[in-house]
Amino acid sequence: MAILGIDIGGTGIKGALVDTETGEMMTDRLRIPTPQPATPKAVIKTVKKIVKHFDYAGPLGVGIPSVVIDGVVKSAANIDDGWIDYPGQKALAEAIRSPVTLLNDADVAAIAEMRFGAGHHHPGVVMIFTLGTGIGSAMFVNGRLVPNLELGHIFMRHQKKDAEEYASDRIRQEKELDWKQWGGRLNEYFQYIEALFSPQLIIIGGGVSKKHQKFLKYIDIRTEIVPAQLLNQAGIVGAALAAPSAA
Repeated sequence: MAILGIDIGGTGIKGALVDTETGEMMTDRLRIPTPQPATPKAVIKTVKKIVKHFDYAGPLGVGIPSVVIDGVVKSAANIDDGWIDYPGQKALAEAIRSPVTLLNDADVAAIAEMRFGAGHHHPGVVMIFTLGTGIGSAMFVNGRLVPNLELGHIFMRHQKKDAEEYASDRIRQEKELDWKQWGGRLNEYFQYIEALFSPQLIIIGGGVSKKHQKFLKYIDIRTEIVPAQLLNQAGIVGAALAAPSAA
């Protein structure tokens, strides 16, 4: 089944048609810069442009960098604070006149990676992290999602800042860190994660995962840690899988 998946990010809003039986993208992705400020009205307008571009009329899955509970946005990471307590799922459905599922962006990426990627058929506790503008996180326990984990906002006590303000890919670029320096920061973060959750597998996604050979070697933890297989497509694929008729 061809479903449109849309991934709302801090710098870009991306969409493509996805074959939900195979997890393959059926079209090139369309990327439109995230409007600034990324208010609900502005972001929904951009989502409508993507829907129109694909001449799509059907159920829609959308990932957003926020805690989402029963379709209501409860936080705003790298988007405008006007999203907080905003009925995003209902507003999107009304705007495109089709059913919509709105979920946390890291959760939808993880859904894709568990269905078609490195987490497929993996038992126990699996954690997926997307490294980008922030740090997205998701956890599956015996194949079931624990939603809205938001571990990018864990406070790094020794650094006196949130994890994503210390170890995200955005910080790597802003601070001009080399791969070893950034790998050291990631190592500190993942040692903390391992101590808290004792996962059996950690999967690293986001666009920078294409360069995993440059930084994973600096992460020294007991847990097996591997790159995502869907790379930066996971958010779009997972959003499509989350759409109402794709479940």
